[in-house]
Amino acid sequence: MELSGLYILCGALLLDALLGEVPNLFHPVAWLGNLISLEMKLEPAAGTRRQFFFGAAMVITTCAAVAVPLYFGLAWLLTINPLIYVILSVYLLKNTFSLRGLWQAVQEVKQSLAGSEIEAARIKARALVSRDTSGLSDEQLMSAAVESCAENLCDSFIAPLFYFALFGLPGAIVYRIINTFDAMVGYHGRWEYTGKFAARMDDALNYVPARLSAILIVTASGLCRANPAGSWRAMLAQHGRTDSPNAGWSMCAMAGSLGIVLEKSGEYRLTGGSAVISIAAVTQSQAVMLTSAGMWVIMIAAAEVLLGLAR
Repeated sequence: MELSGLYILCGALLLDALLGEVPNLFHPVAWLGNLISLEMKLEPAAGTRRQFFFGAAMVITTCAAVAVPLYFGLAWLLTINPLIYVILSVYLLKNTFSLRGLWQAVQEVKQSLAGSEIEAARIKARALVSRDTSGLSDEQLMSAAVESCAENLCDSFIAPLFYFALFGLPGAIVYRIINTFDAMVGYHGRWEYTGKFAARMDDALNYVPARLSAILIVTASGLCRANPAGSWRAMLAQHGRTDSPNAGWSMCAMAGSLGIVLEKSGEYRLTGGSAVISIAAVTQSQAVMLTSAGMWVIMIAAAEVLLGLAR
């Protein structure tokens, strides 16, 4: 990441803090979702091998069709109008991550629960988790909110900025493309074979960011008056309890940090302690999430300054 990338990062963070999520009409990820829906209409009706190779080709082609023109287009724009280059880059980078949007989604679920509006909380929780929320209890909704603070910290913030730091804006955008493919077609079920390539690519791309996220949560726990030792123990001992090779790291770290149990019925139970989950625990998970994100930004900025001095 060049020094100009640091300015773009700061601008994107400021834009996210001020505006949160961009309306779908102007959101590149929403456009990407529409494109993926169109591409899926060409999916082979049968044949697991054909479906797998179709899914792989779809991901690779979409990444190339977006990233290659973007790379050369931005390089050209930088030479003719640096100001427009920076403005466009800030806007595009902001739309690869969402910190305020994640915090706000958790906040809305928490406020509904605090007001004893469980039906509203169930509806709002759909923005956070893929599971059926219609029958979740208060405690299960709180667990879902805390899990989202932990797991989505990685793919909504840590990972896109990790790839931005390594490969610039095209890196962040390619990550977001693959992550969106995984979110839309990467689950078991209807698109199991068509989405398998996207799911495996998403697992590979999140391997390092997921573990970074967990370590950041452990560290942030100390700053937020939580339990860093419990966070570390739970992370090391229980990260393999989830089907995902990545999600368990940050969720276990958060469970141990707060000393609570996080559970998805029939799939996993992450035991961070014996404390009863509560609205206060959700609030503390938000604080740990924001502190982790702040630490990550400081680390990226510090690394860029040091590299700049070494050049």
